[in-house]
Amino acid sequence: MKIFETLEQYDYEQLVLCQDKESGLKAIIAIHDTTLGPALGGTRMWTYASEEDAIVDALRLAKGMTYKNAAAGLNLGGGKTVIIGDPKKDKNEAMFRAFGRYVQSLNGRYITAEDVGTTVEDMELIHTETDFVTGISAESGSSGNPSPVTAYGVYKGIKASAKEAFGDDSLEGKTIAVQGIGNVAYALCEHLHAEGAKLIVTDINKEAVQKAVEAFGATAVDPEDIYSVDCDIFAPCALGAVINDDTLRVLKAKVVAGAANNQLKEEQHGQILYERGIVYAPDYVINSGGVINVEDELHGYNRERALRKVETIYDSLQRVFEIAKRDNIPTSIAADRMAEERIETMRRSRSQFLRNGHHTLSRR
Repeated sequence: MKIFETLEQYDYEQLVLCQDKESGLKAIIAIHDTTLGPALGGTRMWTYASEEDAIVDALRLAKGMTYKNAAAGLNLGGGKTVIIGDPKKDKNEAMFRAFGRYVQSLNGRYITAEDVGTTVEDMELIHTETDFVTGISAESGSSGNPSPVTAYGVYKGIKASAKEAFGDDSLEGKTIAVQGIGNVAYALCEHLHAEGAKLIVTDINKEAVQKAVEAFGATAVDPEDIYSVDCDIFAPCALGAVINDDTLRVLKAKVVAGAANNQLKEEQHGQILYERGIVYAPDYVINSGGVINVEDELHGYNRERALRKVETIYDSLQRVFEIAKRDNIPTSIAADRMAEERIETMRRSRSQFLRNGHHTLSRR
């Protein structure tokens, strides 16, 4: 790949390659945009087929975080790290400490967190070398497990989407099909059940399904049947790319709103939802409770304050729906537009000169 051409094309600020021979660290830190503030994005550990694949993934994810943080109303930019390696067998203390020193060397331009293939324990090791890390254990004064907070945000987002589709945000009596019953989805089901929604659930993990059936009186279906069930709302909370040509043929829901990342297989599938009058809550807006939660750590974590911020996901989605109607575009594009408008507003408003504390004027 032509790296500088790629960076220019999407206006990335920085790409940092980090290597530590002794521990086996091979990490790529991508910083996309810091207009709104320092770049926040997790550290992913994965076995990539090639170094180029790893760089492409880091860049793609960093840009996604710029939009996610901007749309969530956070004063944070977008960044991401990928560590090349098998998270099951290649981890060691020296690796994460070496990575922590690289994060520290960026002097606060980039703040990291947990992601696919990394754990709270890994963040603790990074924390021994830098303060620019979130998502450490609750014992260390952090927010701990973000799943319940993410779920609460998705619940608020589903209510906003229901109001857009049905004219009322009450979920009582609504049939909601939940795909995947992981930590976030289970906590989401608790909220939905408490409000009187009827749940249809599926997961490849039969024990998780049985637990939901017993706890919430949910109806269980096979994974391949979840798309075609009669429901008001489809909540994808597992895999990406689940809104595609095949599933759109059988989807009966009037709303698609769930916790999963990258729900649309292609951009055109957002357009198809729009044309069919199905309300789609863009995934990076509705599932931003986790990043809102870790952002609160930067100010000394307060759970009540974090939850109040998470509740603004309802307002953010209402804004997305307004932009979609204003510009006659799918909500998937409207969400990007909302994020871009916020970044551009801040970029223009920062044009005035401010003398910082480190700058001194010489006097003659």
